[in-house]
Amino acid sequence: MEYYEINNEYISLTELDEIINSRVFLRLSDKAKESIKKCRAYLDEEIGQSDKTYYGINTGFGSLCNTVISKENLGALQKNLVLSHACGTGEEVPKRIIKRMLLLKIIALSKGYSGVQLDTVERLIFMYNENILPVVYRQGSLGASGDLAPLAHLSLPLLGEGQVHMLGAKVHALDFLKKYDLKPLELRSKEGLALLNGTQFMSAYASYSVSQAKKLWKQFNFIASLSLDAYLGRIEPFSENVNKIRKQKGQIEAAREIKNYLRGSELQQVDKEHVQDPYSFRCIPQVHGASKDAIDYCETIVENEINAVTDNPTVFPDEKQIVSAGNFHGQPLALAMDFLAISVAELGSISERRIFKLISGTRALPAFLVAKPGLNSGFMIPQYTAASIVSQNKQLCTPSSIDSIDSSNGQEDHVSMGANAAIKLYQIVTNCYTIQAIELMNATQAIDFRKEKTSPVLEKLRKDYRDFVPFVNEDVYLHPNINKSIQFVRSMKLEDYGK
Repeated sequence: MEYYEINNEYISLTELDEIINSRVFLRLSDKAKESIKKCRAYLDEEIGQSDKTYYGINTGFGSLCNTVISKENLGALQKNLVLSHACGTGEEVPKRIIKRMLLLKIIALSKGYSGVQLDTVERLIFMYNENILPVVYRQGSLGASGDLAPLAHLSLPLLGEGQVHMLGAKVHALDFLKKYDLKPLELRSKEGLALLNGTQFMSAYASYSVSQAKKLWKQFNFIASLSLDAYLGRIEPFSENVNKIRKQKGQIEAAREIKNYLRGSELQQVDKEHVQDPYSFRCIPQVHGASKDAIDYCETIVENEINAVTDNPTVFPDEKQIVSAGNFHGQPLALAMDFLAISVAELGSISERRIFKLISGTRALPAFLVAKPGLNSGFMIPQYTAASIVSQNKQLCTPSSIDSIDSSNGQEDHVSMGANAAIKLYQIVTNCYTIQAIELMNATQAIDFRKEKTSPVLEKLRKDYRDFVPFVNEDVYLHPNINKSIQFVRSMKLEDYGK
């Protein structure tokens, strides 16, 4: 059995993906255990000996922050918090995101600034390792006082409440506890607040979306290269000199990648009658490159966040201090996810324009990429589909971070709406895989009409794709082909092409 030891060291987004995808088991290092126990011991000592009031520890929550709670009710206060805040609605959060939420909450609580019991973190680790995933709902977080509603649903099973995904079924949390001979946890002071405060809902969506955005970017470059060759596009706009003098890092990288993909192409040796290509081909380095720079920026913000402590109050046992502040506020993520949404949507937008050009009946390609247009509609309507998705992406790119709604009787008077940004971003990423799949379907169909070959690496892409999705001689039911194409790009690994 392989373990990943949580030891409070900095975790990159790449490492986070490796943990999730490798299905290793988690365990706490001795260092992490000591940090958790030390923080809890200080908190117990301070609350037991002092008459001071600390927000959410011995007071009410939100606008009830000045209501003092007696010491004998501190545990009940935390249980009530979890139960009352589990108000999520709407669609269920995908399991892949819930798994990340669990992992990110474990990482945050193990740093030793949250005051939780060791048993609480160990129970979360048990759930992660056994793939017991709480049922969480998408709507309910303002992305400011932490992701309260979704994190409450994530925490309910600790108390024997709510539902979980277990062994392929959705069951009550008590069934999970009974199966593994476990008892509901008795929360102690601050624990409910530590579980519910934090940005793990936003961070889970954001970390997943950054990872997928990087994959989409590489694949859009690869597929755009095939489209360029199929459209008899010119190679000059991808020359090192012209891109180098623009001095934009992403642009230089995009141009270099596409030129490498086209190395050895017979189609690049064909004499071109046209002097310039449309922007959707000629400006790939500029557009794709700008998106890459944005993705890189967002990766930095999100990577910092998954290594952060974002609950409130924060407990500093070495300084003998409990600080009530606002690390739960999701503004850094909200702004980054809005930015990332725009950058990913633009990759889909320019892709749809290439699709449009490929079916236009120009550059010696048949109209709608079918041998007998008129009798056959060919690839006319997949472009409609891509266009409708691009339009939806534009609507989804309306920034969530510019909105704020006063809550909790004015105590929480500025919120980030980062949770809404996260959900929209996830949809845009999903949409862009569909657009990418349609471009690949069109590019492969178009290249099949050429007598010359493209580059060796793109020929391998064509062959692999044709093993999955057939050439269309005459009109067929295209929905299954599009779904197969989506499956192809989703599972695509550029390392299989030496890239």
